Amino acid sequence: MDVKGKRIGFGLTGSHCTYDSVFPEIEKLVEKGADVIPIVTFTVKTTTTRFGSGDDWVKKIEEVTGKKVIDSIVEAEPLGPKNPLDCMVIAPATGNSVSKLANALTDSPVLMAAKATMRNHRPIVLGISTNDALGLNGVNIMRLMSAKDIYFIPFGQDDPFKKPKSMVSDMTKLIETVEAALEHRQLQPVVIDRYQK
Repeated sequence: MDVKGKRIGFGLTGSHCTYDSVFPEIEKLVEKGADVIPIVTFTVKTTTTRFGSGDDWVKKIEEVTGKKVIDSIVEAEPLGPKNPLDCMVIAPATGNSVSKLANALTDSPVLMAAKATMRNHRPIVLGISTNDALGLNGVNIMRLMSAKDIYFIPFGQDDPFKKPKSMVSDMTKLIETVEAALEHRQLQPVVIDRYQK
């Protein structure tokens, strides 16, 4: 299903090293005519890393989408009953956010937006980026994989020798995954070879 005219929430969580691969996909969604609603966690908004400051990332996503970010739980809650989304994307989705979503914790604007979207049985698309996918967080990923209305951007090990438990989604497959999720289908294969020697 085409994303044109679809209202898509886009949640950023704190995997700052992944933003460079995510932002081109946000731009493509906008170019394809999607109405993209930006949502950020408190970590995104307030943290400065070697990849940039929170203020800079917030400004950038606002420029790309043409909309002010939703950065509070109170602002995110109406995305359920009053202003529903057609689809909610969380990319990057950190291990921390994945574990909270899998265990029904709602302590950030992004997770509230996801919960609000799930109320309406609309798809949630996750683009994981976690150093613990093949560790303790594996159970949370599998729990979400078996849950209704949750879909994954295909992911694989990014560096199996230096970071053997780490897995990251191939963000270039984001739009394709959203289009499939809007039809209630999981893009296949889900687990892919990402390792570049």
